[in-house]
Amino acid sequence: MTDLHAFIAGLPKAELHVHHVGSASPRIVPELAARHPDSKVPTDPEALADYFTFTDFAHFIEVYLSVVDLIRTPEDVRLLTFEVARDMARQNIRYAELTVTPFSSTRRGIDEKAFMAAIEDAREAAETELGVVLRWCFDIPGEAGLEAAEETARLAVDLHPEGLVSFGLGGPEVGVPRPQFKPYFDRAIAAGLHSVPHAGETTGPQTIWDALNELGAERIGHGTSATQDPALLAHLAEHRIPLEVCPTSNIATRAVADLDEHPIKEMVAAGVLVTINSDDPPMFGSDLNNEYAVAARLLELDERGVAGLAKNAVEASFLDEAGKARIAAEIDAYTAAWLAP
Repeated sequence: MTDLHAFIAGLPKAELHVHHVGSASPRIVPELAARHPDSKVPTDPEALADYFTFTDFAHFIEVYLSVVDLIRTPEDVRLLTFEVARDMARQNIRYAELTVTPFSSTRRGIDEKAFMAAIEDAREAAETELGVVLRWCFDIPGEAGLEAAEETARLAVDLHPEGLVSFGLGGPEVGVPRPQFKPYFDRAIAAGLHSVPHAGETTGPQTIWDALNELGAERIGHGTSATQDPALLAHLAEHRIPLEVCPTSNIATRAVADLDEHPIKEMVAAGVLVTINSDDPPMFGSDLNNEYAVAARLLELDERGVAGLAKNAVEASFLDEAGKARIAAEIDAYTAAWLAP
């Protein structure tokens, strides 16, 4: 391990773009698959690694949904959630906004109140036992259409678990225009939730503009195509609208052809607030520590630069001000101790 990798491993971090089911590690997935032997998801870790090799974004969605199908009971939900937090604790992630897709579970027969109780029980245990603070983003699976949007908005607004802070939109972008989801985002925003849709990952800058203008986006999930529109980059920079950048994910889903072509350099050069995230880390053979190492290489950063990225995520989070100050101070203290003679 190089000094920079060791620094990253110990660095206190926050993560803003990471999916609940997509964080099911090779340690968790085989256990879930063994519970449900009718699934086609492999229980062997080596076979699972092959299974998590994607040909394109559509294939990724297909595989992702097969893992979603392993979550069939409140006990499955609770196990997944707490074990995801355990993996985060090992990476010194202090705070995470986990993207949860409740529609995928409730439509498979999990009672909605039991689902909420399961994630909340895991959230409380994660904070008490692991020191990881979790918050939720309830997202619409775009491929499931307006039925899913209606249900997700209802669950978010009517049940509103304590850890819920934001409302999102995931899944495929091609053929799923953002403006149709405006009424559901309006309801969520009126209920006090923040707007954090995916946009511009596999489509062009117009999808990002639609997320901003129609969905009231406060952060953009991915935003990979933003660099194709200088006016959009300037707007994001001027209004301090963060991008949730997930480098390895973009390569795995073929949204970007090669890491050295990743637009993160142009984003930073334009003054955009960039945060580093892992998206669906086990599915992409990555984790947040690795994503920081990738970003450090692409941006030619030293320890202070990496610490700056970590503080970007804290700034862009929906944590309260006292919580932000606490983690930022921890980052500063860790960095100062590391660099001391």
